[in-house]
Order: sequence, then structure tokens, then C-alpha cells
Amino acid sequence: MISLEKVSTAYKKENILQDISLEITTHVSILGENGAGKSTLVKLLCGLQPYKGKIRIDGQDIAQLSLLDLAKSIAYVPAQLEIYDVTISVEAFVLLGRFAYKERFFAYSQDDRKKVQEVLALLNLTQLSQHTMGSLSSGQTQLVLIAQALAQESKIIIFDEPTANLDPKNSKIIGNHIKELKQKHQVVLITHDLHLAHFIDSPILFVQEKQVRFETDFFQAERLQALYGVAFDNLAVAYA
Repeated sequence: MISLEKVSTAYKKENILQDISLEITTHVSILGENGAGKSTLVKLLCGLQPYKGKIRIDGQDIAQLSLLDLAKSIAYVPAQLEIYDVTISVEAFVLLGRFAYKERFFAYSQDDRKKVQEVLALLNLTQLSQHTMGSLSSGQTQLVLIAQALAQESKIIIFDEPTANLDPKNSKIIGNHIKELKQKHQVVLITHDLHLAHFIDSPILFVQEKQVRFETDFFQAERLQALYGVAFDNLAVAYA
């Protein structure tokens, strides 16, 4: 469970989120307009953004956790990798997900390597294990990012715009994997893709005017128009 108690955060002295108090007890999809504060909320949960108030994961104050301990609770999957070694192999990249469990000054253990092989097989990536990261397509790269998060064995996995750079075919593949992960992990999805959010079928958190709130009847055309300020036809399910 994730809980926020009177949490506020600012950038250059301007409040982005203000006095947020809520509990996230299950899966959730976070939506909102550009610049509303969705990515900032993710940074808060990952301990990467200064804030006032309290953020707890399963009752533990994240301000009291080391980065390694926090990594055991939360894994973050970005929309794309901007800075990384393009020559690193897929297997070696996924192995980095085991860093929180690695003994200092020692090599990765056989158990670490076994876990990597398991997640590569799960996502049908075994045949790409020795390929370099720089040789992968956008869809393959996104699957490898998910594999690294699974190797991390965190209870909570945060996906930040996972289909933003993908074509419809790869978006559907990623969407199906995310939905399957809900069986074993608490999934937090940040997206602008209403079709994806509809398919994942998690409760909706909407970020607007520095506030965060749960929405009911979110996918009704009238409610969508009220929130986004544009007219909507019936929302087609593109991931089924």
C-alpha cells in the first residue's frame, strides 16, 4: 500500500502538487493533462523529488529508506532510455536489476543470473540475450526495461508512458504484459493513452490543478469532456 499524507512539492518555488493526502491500496492508472504533475508524482514515490509531508510504502516512511531498500519496494519503467551504454548486452542490462541484492564488492550470484534467465524467458527475450541494447527496436527495448524491473523483484512496478514511442502492434504487446503483471505486482501506470488505461482496467487517479483524486465513471464521454475540455465519442477498446 502507498499512502501520502499532506504531501506538497514545488519546482522553482512554484507548487506543482499541493497538500495531497490519499491511499493507493491496489493497482492504479494515473492520467491528466500535460504538465499537470503526473511525472512529478512518480518522482515522489521513487524518492527522487523533494517534498513536504509523509509518503509511506507498507507503513514505512520512504524518507527513512536507503535507495537500495526503496528499490526492493518500487521498480520504475521509463518510456525510453535516454542515456545508457548502447554496447551492453540485453542480459547484462537486465542483470542490473539485481543490483539492490548484490553483495558489495562481489560479483552477481548464480541466483541473480538464474532470475535474469527466468524473466528473459517469461518475456520471450532469451534469443536476444546477447544482442546489444543499441541494436533493439523500440518495442524490444520496452520489453527489456520490463524485464529489468521484474528482475528487481519489487512489489510495486511504475510504468511511465510505456507505449508513448510504440506502434499499435507493440503497444498491444506491452499492454498485455502490463495487464498480466497485475497478478503478481501492484501496477502503477502513468499514461496519456486512454485506450491503454481502459484496457488495463485499474482505478483512475486524475491529476489536475495541483490536486490528485480518484475518478469514478471516468470513461463516460461526458466525464472525459469535462476533464479534458474536448468532445469524445465512445471510447473504442484498441487493446482487446
